[in-house]
Amino acid sequence: MRNFQFYNPTKLIFGKGTVEALSSEVPKYGKNVLLLYGGGSIKRNGLYDKVISQLQTIGANVTELAGVEPNPRLSTVHKGVDLCRSNGIELIIAVGGGSVLDCGKAIAVGAKYEGDMWDFVERKAAPQDALPLGTVLTMAATGSEMNSNSVITNETTMEKIGWSSPYAYPAFSILDPEMTFSLPRDQTVYGVVDMMVHVLEHYFHTDGNTPVQDGFCEALLRTMMDAGSKLVNDLENYELRETILYCGTMALNGMVSMGFAGDWATHNIEHAVSAVYDIPHGGGLAILFPQWMKYNLDAGPERFRQLAVNVFGVDHSGKTDREAGLEGIEALSRFWNSIGAPARLADYEIDGSHIGAMADKAVRFGSFGNFRKLQREDVVEIYKLAL
Repeated sequence: MRNFQFYNPTKLIFGKGTVEALSSEVPKYGKNVLLLYGGGSIKRNGLYDKVISQLQTIGANVTELAGVEPNPRLSTVHKGVDLCRSNGIELIIAVGGGSVLDCGKAIAVGAKYEGDMWDFVERKAAPQDALPLGTVLTMAATGSEMNSNSVITNETTMEKIGWSSPYAYPAFSILDPEMTFSLPRDQTVYGVVDMMVHVLEHYFHTDGNTPVQDGFCEALLRTMMDAGSKLVNDLENYELRETILYCGTMALNGMVSMGFAGDWATHNIEHAVSAVYDIPHGGGLAILFPQWMKYNLDAGPERFRQLAVNVFGVDHSGKTDREAGLEGIEALSRFWNSIGAPARLADYEIDGSHIGAMADKAVRFGSFGNFRKLQREDVVEIYKLAL
């Protein structure tokens, strides 16, 4: 296990009726609020009215920015930064799924920077300050409600790149499982896939002596599969929504990944696909992660065997680590397919015509991945496997 420091300053407010906490949390930061949300689902399900009611109760001055895209765009970040500066915004409240939260993080750091926020994404500069951010989550998936990560798409250059900063942690995040009831089945499926891949990205590492962390990851994966398989057919089941919502947060808030460095190559590979084709992130991961696994099986077959046995119940007796590991990969693919996730890039009508361009985007900052370093030619082969 590596030496490590753990830091997570986000106040998590979890449970039924917790949207009411806005009236006590917002005044700690000021009355000039930027309310950020997506395509309007929060108005259809009544959440918008609940948020506005809480803000009116405390006399907040609300500026709104609607229409945040599923893959949030740099142009939308620029609009938000301009609104923060022209309206003296003291607090950003992002209401929605991970995309809205990621956009809120980018606006928060961009509003305190004289240059273009994209400088942070390109690693040309690092944030030194940020506006405080509060979130009200409507989708269990990305874990953005309790971490410092964000992914932004530059529609001009067709790049989708992740970035992170200690200044990007939300000050507080409100998670009410009832606010996820209206999430459609396909988005629920994508969320389950996304959070499972977050755990799997952690799991594939090469650091030693991590039995506690491995156990956390394995328990999360088993729980996600059990609850997720039931939830997709019972979308307004409170206990299932509650379980999945909590799992999504725990998968990527740092609690299960202390003391080692996960892989994270597949996220990079998928970002390049959705930068070009604008597909759902969870859908892309469901296609690509099993192919990453098959491509890298021989880099550490014992790790794949452990996953297969402890999560998927594969019988290891009489089998090599590689054989058991391959059964685990197949079991994972079958599970995702059983709940409605796509299996091939062709499911999104993606052929091999842009593989080279996508591979170039994936290796923009050089080779990547911690379980096994990938070069451009490796990325190309993984894309070919996924066609």
